Amino acid sequence: MDFDDQMRRYFATADIAEIAPGALVAGIEQMQVDFGMEADRGRRFALWTLMYLLGAAPDLDVAFEDPADRDTARDFMDLMARAAED
Repeated sequence: MDFDDQMRRYFATADIAEIAPGALVAGIEQMQVDFGMEADRGRRFALWTLMYLLGAAPDLDVAFEDPADRDTARDFMDLMARAAED
């Protein structure tokens, strides 16, 4: 699942600056619904990462049953924190 494809699917644009506040809320709500119904690990992780970037991701222990998936999510969070420092 490509980042730009996710942005277009949920927000009708790949440019986050173009998203109207109401569309942002609606898109996040739809992502949360899709995340809860998604069974594919890779797609769930892709949804979680976008929700994380938007400040709307569920806690790791709620989002991921598999400890390996939680570790991968923590690695992603650490990577984003390091990128923000630069």
